[in-house]
Amino acid sequence: MAEKSELLQSMTDAELDARHAEKMRKKKAARDKILATKTVEKGLLIVHTGKGKGKSTAAFGMVFRALGNGMKVGIVQFVKGKWETGERKVLEHFPEQVTMTAMGDGFTWETQDRQRDIAAAEAAWARAKAMIADEEHDLVLLDELNIVLRYDYLDLAEVLAGLAGKPAMKHVVVTGRNAKDELIEVADLVTEMEMVKHPFRSGVKAQKGIEF
Repeated sequence: MAEKSELLQSMTDAELDARHAEKMRKKKAARDKILATKTVEKGLLIVHTGKGKGKSTAAFGMVFRALGNGMKVGIVQFVKGKWETGERKVLEHFPEQVTMTAMGDGFTWETQDRQRDIAAAEAAWARAKAMIADEEHDLVLLDELNIVLRYDYLDLAEVLAGLAGKPAMKHVVVTGRNAKDELIEVADLVTEMEMVKHPFRSGVKAQKGIEF
């Protein structure tokens, strides 16, 4: 490594530029070769989980990307209830492309009523199933579905069957911490958000434009 460093230090800018260009040419050729083998196009089952912040945020980023490509999107929020969120206000401007339903009554520790939570989860899942099965929506976001699955408010086998039965080209995104192993197993893409630091631990409350 020391010899390599000394060699680089002895080279002129022109030599460094030429070396860099050759290195990038080889990298591009290798990348193009790999991309040429990726020919499958299909609807993906995507899971965002983990204890870190950003699961729903990343999912809504995909929603906005889909809208920019002229796609139609269905959204079911399972536990966030009637929260006024920035993304909801933005999406109201795309009524022809977005179907958004907030079915939850809030987090389960707020309702403190298990039967009410189960009923809300079942109603939300019925709406979600319809969106997953139809031919209208290109992408469906099931925000915080993992939370209701964690508390066993929905039958996991039924949910997995509903996801498995989606149209071949439909994308489905599921968010929430503690994703079930069975869901991770059948998903095409799984991202786990890892928390390194969070302002909440320093006494900072949820803030507009960041958490909602």
